[in-house]
This record gives sequence, C-alpha cells and structure tokens, in this order.
Amino acid sequence: MNKSDKILIAGAAGMVGSAIVRNLLKQGYGNLVCTYHRNVPKKQTGVRYHRINLMDSKACTELFEQETPDFVFYAAAKVGGIMANNTYRAQFLYENLVIQNNVIHTSWLSQVKKLLFLGSSCIYPKNAPQPIKEEYLLTGPLEYTNEPYAIAKIAGLKLCENYNLQYGTRYISAMPTNLYGPNDNYDLQNSHVLPALIRKFHEAKLSGAANVTIWGSGSPLREFMHVDDLAAAVVFLMQNYEGNKFVNIGWGKEIPIGELALLIQEVVGYKGKLVFDHTKPDGTPRKLLDVSLLTSLGFTPSIALREGIISTYADFIAKYSG
Repeated sequence: MNKSDKILIAGAAGMVGSAIVRNLLKQGYGNLVCTYHRNVPKKQTGVRYHRINLMDSKACTELFEQETPDFVFYAAAKVGGIMANNTYRAQFLYENLVIQNNVIHTSWLSQVKKLLFLGSSCIYPKNAPQPIKEEYLLTGPLEYTNEPYAIAKIAGLKLCENYNLQYGTRYISAMPTNLYGPNDNYDLQNSHVLPALIRKFHEAKLSGAANVTIWGSGSPLREFMHVDDLAAAVVFLMQNYEGNKFVNIGWGKEIPIGELALLIQEVVGYKGKLVFDHTKPDGTPRKLLDVSLLTSLGFTPSIALREGIISTYADFIAKYSG
C-alpha cells in the first residue's frame, strides 16, 4: 500500500475497525474511507465516514462506485459472547453471511487491488489439537454455542480463497484469537468474557457486593490479544503477505479463565470473593492458536496481558462507566 492509496475500512466504529483506523493514521495513511452502522465514530482528519447498512447490497454497490477504494479491510460483523451467540443463532449466521458476501463480491466487481478478511478463531473444531494450526480447519465438529458465527466466518474465508482461485484476486484472510481493548463492548448480555469481567468487577466494587459470579468452572484456557496488536498485525499482512492460506493472529500464550478473573479483579481493585457457576457452559475447553506462520513472516505482538487490561480498564472508566 502507498500512503496515497484509498483504503476502505468496513466496520470502522467497532473495536477492531477503529484500531485499524488508528494504526493506519499513525503510519501516515491519510486517505481512509470508513463505514459504520449504529455507533457513530469520532471524526478524524484524513478519514471520510459513511453511515451504511452493509446488508443492503445496493447501498454497498453505491458506496464502492462513489469511493472506488484500492484496498479493503473487512472488520464488519455481528459479534458477541457465548450468551449472544447461542441466543441469536439465526441472526449471527444470516447477517454475517450477507454482510461479508456483499463486501467481498462488490470488492471484486470494483476491481479492488487487495482485501483482508477478518475471521475468528472459533472457526476451528471444538476439540482441535493444541496449539491450533491453520490446517486443522474443517477436521472436526465445531463448538455448538457459537457454531452459526463460526460457519459464517468459514464461508467468508473460503469465499476469499475461491475468488482468488477463480478470478485471480488478491484476497487474504486472518483469524484472530480473543481480542480486547479500547472501544470494546461491555454489555453483560452480549460481550465477550474479558470486557464482561471488567464491568462485573467494577460494578461490584462500586456497590460493595460480597462476591462476583463467573460463568462456568474457570478452567477453560483462553488466549487474549490486545486489539492494537491485532491492528498492527493485519496492516502488516496487507503490506507484506500474498498467500492464499489464511493466517492465525494471536499472542501464543494462554491463561485459565479463573486466573484471568483474578487478574482483572486485582486491576479493578475489587476485594470480594469469586463464585464459579458450574451450571453455565464453559464453551471450548482450550483454544490456543499456533502463530508460527505469522511469526515466520516477521510479526510479533508487543502488548502484555496485564498492561493491556490496565489500559482497557482505563478506557472503560473514561467511556462506559456510569
């Protein structure tokens, strides 16, 4: 990418999209086109914003005809944690399929030079060998609670792969691990585990609650990556990677949910007790990505978990705390 190239970030108001915008601006890219739907992003110099529902294929086509982007980062998606994924199953499958199909196909029609599709580590089988290599895709059953979202993401990366094979496009896909950081979703009904725990402990601290209940046993192992590391990785891939094989993006380290809860409790300063609700689902027992391919390409993340949680809690206090 040249600094003058027009770059479209689909889903720029979300945690991932806004991090990509920050990274691009920091690197001197000043011709950015950003889409958002509900959450209105903060206006920035060098960025043009379009409020658009990417499920509307006509609106999507009109956007590409108007802006004619050179490069596209696909960070738009309907996302959520275990409860949201298991409750809104049809919406997670349908809406993600429609949005990604519209953006990928319209990118081809518009002769976009290169596209990066962001998926999710939930695409892998529930009991995949650890750490999870890219080639483990489609080798076993998915975790049922987030199966619809995973199927949509698998379809997206396969769409990119097969557009490359049939049409000679330069579409690449990246599969990030669990993400957290500024502009996260802290809704207790629809958020992922780390931001949900930040909010739970903060509210318990303010109310003086004697304990905080954690879903499941606390034993599942999870890997977490700060969204600014993810943004740096995907921009790096757009600049340096041309392979048809999708790339895992992660930290390469894991932590039990119970230990994560203790770490967040310490950062927040909550003094009560933790109670684990064994009647609630744990989800996938372990999920650690093999990041050998990413490392071999020359990228290494830099934000340690404790450091990232401290900055994320500060973001929560500044933007979301009532």
